[in-house]
Amino acid sequence: MHFVTISDIETAAGRVKGTAVRTPLLRQLWVPGEFWVKPESLQPIGAFKIRGAYNAIAALSDAERERGVVAYSSGNHAQAVAYAAREFGIPAVIVVPDVTPRLKVEATLRWGAEVREVPIAERESAALELAAERGLTLIPPFDHPDVIAGQGTVGLEIAQDLPDVETVLVPVSGGGFASGVGTAIKAKCPNAKVFGVEPELAADTAASLAAGERVDWPITDRARTIADGLRAQPSELTFAHLQRVLDGVITVTEDEIRDTVRALARQGRLVTEPSGATAPAAYLHHADELPGGRTVAVVSGGNIDPGMLAELLA
Repeated sequence: MHFVTISDIETAAGRVKGTAVRTPLLRQLWVPGEFWVKPESLQPIGAFKIRGAYNAIAALSDAERERGVVAYSSGNHAQAVAYAAREFGIPAVIVVPDVTPRLKVEATLRWGAEVREVPIAERESAALELAAERGLTLIPPFDHPDVIAGQGTVGLEIAQDLPDVETVLVPVSGGGFASGVGTAIKAKCPNAKVFGVEPELAADTAASLAAGERVDWPITDRARTIADGLRAQPSELTFAHLQRVLDGVITVTEDEIRDTVRALARQGRLVTEPSGATAPAAYLHHADELPGGRTVAVVSGGNIDPGMLAELLA
């Protein structure tokens, strides 16, 4: 098993520079305490996923890139791979669940990718079949060292911009994002605590870390959460990283996620999708479960359906 190192993340930072936006840390003065958010919703595709996708494609050989890439995703990784493939001028096929918000499907199409919609339980197998049929390289959403290293550049930026950070909150789903961010923070800010945050309706990571082994939650259970980007489960690779770098996991309710989308829009002036609001929700609603001090929560994305946003703000 290849554990991602801070050197891998620093290499990734050089690759994604100029493509991924170096998002700022925004102090939230309307909240008690010292609280910042890092708005990855400001990325070109509206989410942090551009970092891992671009780094993974950049690491391919010229021959692999020329043949093209395939990915499976609930939406944000789909857009990221499509965008990165366009930047490299290579073909991309994206497999998405047939329940993916139309906003994300249409955005993926706009970046020039071919999109295949399949039942949610078949997305990975369909992508693997396409890879074999067409000779495409699979760019997984989280289960790959280059993807993890790319996502870890978020943690590297936090460490550089707030070196005395005490608590970092990052959403957890497949675990690649938290693995990379946690690896960077632990290397650069060894006294900081890193907490994963996930919806209680998809709290398989919390259950797995408590059990000391991966615990399977049926996709029908995980699909209940409004946070559609947080319905995956950690892989063997990412779970091993999470065991190393997370100091704990906070679970948040659906109402807390909805409330945080509203709060970030009204007080923080940020448009946030439910998945992106999950980490800030831990600070707003579960501060008593956190160490306190200088805290950063990553807003992982802002690709919310306009109708849902209007409903949540009403």
